[in-house]
Amino acid sequence: MRTYLRILSYVKSYWHHLLLSVGATILYALLNGASIYLAIPLLDTLFQDSAGGKVEQTTTDPVSAEILPGWFSQLINDVSVAFQDFIFSGSYVDSLLRICGLLLFAFMGKNLFGYLQAYFLAYVEQGVIKDMRNQAYEHLHKLPMSFFKNEKTGNLISKITNDVNIVQSSVSAVFLNLVREPLTILVFLGIAMSISFHLTLFSLVVLPISLGIISWIGLKLRKQSGILQSKMADITNLLQETISGVKIVKAFGMENYENKKFRKETKNFFKLSLRMVRVRNAAAPITEFLSVIVGVAIIFYGGQLVLVDQSLRASEFLTFLFAIFQLMPPVKELSSVNNRIQESSAAADRVFDILDTEPNIRNAPDAASKPDFNQSIEFVNVSYRYEDSDEEVVRDINFKVNKGEIIALIGSSGSGKTTLVDLIPRFYDPIWGEIRIDGIDIRKIKLEDLRKLMGIVTQETVLFNESVVSNIAYGLEEYNLDDVIEAAKAANAHDFILHLPKSYNTIIGERGTKLSGGQRQRISIARALLKNPPIMIFDEATSALDNESEILVQEAIDRLMYQRTTFVIAHRLSTIRNANRILVLDNGKIVQDGKHDELIADTKGIYKKLYELQFR
Repeated sequence: MRTYLRILSYVKSYWHHLLLSVGATILYALLNGASIYLAIPLLDTLFQDSAGGKVEQTTTDPVSAEILPGWFSQLINDVSVAFQDFIFSGSYVDSLLRICGLLLFAFMGKNLFGYLQAYFLAYVEQGVIKDMRNQAYEHLHKLPMSFFKNEKTGNLISKITNDVNIVQSSVSAVFLNLVREPLTILVFLGIAMSISFHLTLFSLVVLPISLGIISWIGLKLRKQSGILQSKMADITNLLQETISGVKIVKAFGMENYENKKFRKETKNFFKLSLRMVRVRNAAAPITEFLSVIVGVAIIFYGGQLVLVDQSLRASEFLTFLFAIFQLMPPVKELSSVNNRIQESSAAADRVFDILDTEPNIRNAPDAASKPDFNQSIEFVNVSYRYEDSDEEVVRDINFKVNKGEIIALIGSSGSGKTTLVDLIPRFYDPIWGEIRIDGIDIRKIKLEDLRKLMGIVTQETVLFNESVVSNIAYGLEEYNLDDVIEAAKAANAHDFILHLPKSYNTIIGERGTKLSGGQRQRISIARALLKNPPIMIFDEATSALDNESEILVQEAIDRLMYQRTTFVIAHRLSTIRNANRILVLDNGKIVQDGKHDELIADTKGIYKKLYELQFR
């Protein structure tokens, strides 16, 4: 229940529309009851001749009068007498005309308020879903890189799309079904009780049995719903992986293998869906069948009151039947409310798993603003290990970089180079030690300010399915097209951009798939140039390029490094020979530190071995 109350907390922002919806719901229920109650005077008017002339005015049911408070019973009786005086005054045609007018008004009002209630509730529903989805999406951006290493992309997508959609139905379950249906039940129950209290009590025998069955089905549904959403997440994840890796799938001829995997997942989802449908759909027919049993008994018992005892008029009995059978739809709807609440709670639990994940990298309470970089970056006894590992990826790192210097990091795969530079923009935080910018621990600098000081170009270039100009100007709310073009020229990207179908307005496809690797890399360098950060990080930016592309990209990198503090990671030593300092890493530790000529002279050092492997 705690999960469901948390879902309802999102409704607070839309309480105006909710009140309008509830008000329209109340009027709908009252007019719905009035449209049925008008059957009594209508039938009496139509069959006055067979009844022997003017209709005898009815009063409150004797049993009802004994149970209800005296003043309330008298009020009902006075209203009933006044209503019948109004309806039956004048000729038969006058009575029929008044009844037809009231019927028209009742049905018109009922449908109008039904529409308004649905519209205002839909506004609340869609608003809640929008807010939940936005909050989950925004919270994802606050989570550290370690979170995404442990989560499947398809699973996250499924939570923010499919699971949030399921939550939607629970809003209407409370504010439509739990308002309209009980009101409808009360209205028709009131009509039934005013006609015959005995018959009404007899008809309520089925409810305790129905509620017991409904509660049991609801518990099963919540469990099944959670499993079903997990399976949908597996399908989404499989789709995402296959689409992203379609080139490899085709290259290795693995289409049949992937098809079998997908068919297996959809078959499991199919079985679970059918199982859930069986459980969900059992509630309504069972409730209806139990209601029909009571209904048949009511017809038999009420028929005796009309034909044998003659304590009830035929018109009253028919209206009583209308009222009782009008109770069935809202009772059936209420029978599904618990099921829908359980389903949506299971889905909401998966969404709240994201929202309840606390980001371990966030602004400290005393975080200060840092708009510029003036002096140095310093690593002091820095060590780090991943959350799911006991082994340190970087250990006891100590070095200082002055503003404007170029630092090259090299080492074999897995030596800790990428992790080391990922600590600078706080993608991760050290478990020991400090990283200082201008003498300030970066954990005491506002995250947004820290990352504005940096530009990052990686081997795996991340571009978006937008225009070239939007990708280059990514993150800038205002920019000058001339500045974008200048950045593209400096990145050796301007010439190939002009040959694209729509030049700078060309949409480059998801992850920039319409461009070559070298072209994508030059776009990312142009993006960094336009941002113009004082600190640059290059993570193997040229390792996946052919020779021609590497030359063009390297020229662009040289321009980007000019007068900037730069960290360069590369397997190709040709890109780092001109660095001010070279740090050689092995098993997470700095084992060599110096310039190219100094390190190459050390015949037993790792740098010498890497150099010979590269240029032998």
